[in-house]
Amino acid sequence: MASPRKRSATTSAPSPDGTAADGAPARPRTRGIAKPAAPGKPLAPAGATPTPPPPSAPADGNGAVFEPHNHPAPIRRSDGFARSAYFNRELSWLAFNRRVLEQAQNGRHPLLERVRFLAIVSSNLDEFFEIRVAGLIQQVDNDVAASGGIDNIGPREQLRRIHSVVASLVEDQYRCWRESLLPALAEEGITFANPANLSASELAWVRTYFEEQIFPVLTPLAIDQSHPFPQLGNKTLNLVVSLDDPATEHIDRHFAILPVPRVLPRIIAIDSAEPERRERRFIFLSDIIKLCAADFFPGYAIHGAHAFRVTRNSDLYIDEEEAENLLKRIEEELRNLRRGAAVRLEIEDGVDDQIFATLCDHLSLSHEYVFRLDGPINLLRLTALADIDRPDLKYPPFQPVNVSPLREPALIFDTLRDRDVLLHHPYDSFQPVVDFVEQAARDPRVLAIKQTLYRTSGDSPFVRALIEASRNGKQVTALVELKARFDEANNIQWARQLEEAGVHVVYGLVGHKTHCKVALVVRREPDGRLRRYAHLGTGNYNPRTARIYTDLSCFTSRDDLTADASALFNALTGFGRAPEFQRLLVAPYTLHRRIVELIRRETEHAAAGRPARIMAKMNSLVDQAVIDALYEASRAGVQVDLVVRGVCCLVPGLPGLSENIRVRSIVGRFLEHVRAFYFHNDGGEPEIYAGSADWMPRNFFRRIEVVFPLLDPALRRWVVDELFASELQDNESARVLTASGGYLPVVRADDAPAFSAQHYFAAAAAQRAQALA
Repeated sequence: MASPRKRSATTSAPSPDGTAADGAPARPRTRGIAKPAAPGKPLAPAGATPTPPPPSAPADGNGAVFEPHNHPAPIRRSDGFARSAYFNRELSWLAFNRRVLEQAQNGRHPLLERVRFLAIVSSNLDEFFEIRVAGLIQQVDNDVAASGGIDNIGPREQLRRIHSVVASLVEDQYRCWRESLLPALAEEGITFANPANLSASELAWVRTYFEEQIFPVLTPLAIDQSHPFPQLGNKTLNLVVSLDDPATEHIDRHFAILPVPRVLPRIIAIDSAEPERRERRFIFLSDIIKLCAADFFPGYAIHGAHAFRVTRNSDLYIDEEEAENLLKRIEEELRNLRRGAAVRLEIEDGVDDQIFATLCDHLSLSHEYVFRLDGPINLLRLTALADIDRPDLKYPPFQPVNVSPLREPALIFDTLRDRDVLLHHPYDSFQPVVDFVEQAARDPRVLAIKQTLYRTSGDSPFVRALIEASRNGKQVTALVELKARFDEANNIQWARQLEEAGVHVVYGLVGHKTHCKVALVVRREPDGRLRRYAHLGTGNYNPRTARIYTDLSCFTSRDDLTADASALFNALTGFGRAPEFQRLLVAPYTLHRRIVELIRRETEHAAAGRPARIMAKMNSLVDQAVIDALYEASRAGVQVDLVVRGVCCLVPGLPGLSENIRVRSIVGRFLEHVRAFYFHNDGGEPEIYAGSADWMPRNFFRRIEVVFPLLDPALRRWVVDELFASELQDNESARVLTASGGYLPVVRADDAPAFSAQHYFAAAAAQRAQALA
């Protein structure tokens, strides 16, 4: 996505009504993306002018045009809006996970992709309990009366509501597995063996597998007066076994635990002795262990064995000001996490009351944090099943296309001297981002490279490139965020590798996570002058997640943007209480104030009878000041369209408060991760931004975030006419948030074709690649 840079003011980005900011007809887009044609019609050839959905007045779920209402009289309240004007953050997040579960229940998706969605539900719930529920439990333990959250619901009441919602969610998740996915898999020849229905040959194979691959690894741990209750690792599989000694006259029930190390696969393919059998048979590791548990306790009678799993508080507690060596302090905390307080127990249904009480007592868990499951423990392990070689049961292969002006690495800097380039991942390949840093490492004219690293891949090409650059004598600085949750150990490893290679490694500002995605290159041009080049992104420097997350990458050599990037790095690596930025909006310095100002400016335009419009796309919307500003904008008549994938504490559609605000969420094949913002700015060019920050207090005040303006006219038009227009037209993957907190499918007219923004962007990418071939 690129256009020649034109710094004159003669070209304006189009307003949402299809006219340029000066009132002239909008210029046709030149990127060559066409909307998918009607069924049976081919896509328009690349280079043709597409006909986008009209972003000026997108229809609501029932096909009606969105007409803003004006409520000029302001609400006068000293304590903000009523509690009912805000959704609870935790319950909103659970509603998002419910939308993920809907993908597993949706037969429109290929079968193994539905299995993958089911696994993601479990992964999401794990993190939710490890961090969010753990924090609420601590508040209750510390007698915190109120959470201080946006809705003022106390932690005890939040936990009560969470338990109710999670219990229903988990019940539906396991029902989906038992009643929908398992039968559908069986129809496709993928079956799961129950120990009770193994054939003789299968039973022989399973016992051999147990003796050779499992028995030597496991260690039974008795629970009695001489054997203390073992320390069970966070989210590890365990089996509790009930047994007694037949040699005694009376029944004396004993208990033992079999901890299962993570190195053992949880789903095992049974090698059938019947090669002509078409189906593939699997068995869960826990079922094998239960079947053969008596081997660990010779002379004892087994009365039952049940799998269970403990989730622990996994938040790190680091006082950075007291930690002389932050890297070593975090390493120590990581070792302590496996001993964190238990916050959830998952156990197979059918366990007897005595075992249940024993586990709860030793884990110091009340019963509301226990979930009895009618199915396998930890459905996240179904990811292994989703990875089997059955392409007919998966999404069609999608290959990101590398057809941007940056596809020739050796010409990257020449290209960026003349134009800005914007890439839309994963549809546009992430390779140019890698090439940008690798080329800088090799280019003898490059003098310095500065880059932030929040999360990166296991074998990171960026780490390798920075090491190479340092060895080539360049000044290399890396801001490694050690506190990136669940990536702390990886980032410690990268930090040490970089330091050993001579890279200057810093960890950012005390008390703030460095979450922005910025890479800066300083190069001496052939004429002897120094020029800076920058990559600004919405996603991490991680080639693996870049294939499944939707993100934007902006490349530029504009003096104002690169000077701001340089000032940012100086503030992060040196001293500077109030760095000044010309163009970038940087948290915690200017971002929050400027976002509120932009919303209020639209409010003033609407109140004065001028056109006003806000469109914003993000992962989460939580900040009360921003929500209140959006409410005031709605009351003034501003048309507000929000695409919020996850948590949304704003309540849309309330008469007299938010009836001009629509909120939708898109959950699909790719994880929506773009943050982009549009402010109409009547009387001037619309202001369009993208960046790393959601509208949450943590992003505004406790993280280093960068939101950057898109200044190139063609790139700005693409954001309005393609990105926002497509996502506001989506009637297949989108769900609309209601004032009650529910998310409903978009209702479309009988003659309206199904439209998915993700399908459209994938088809458009393939079209561009074909045109270049």
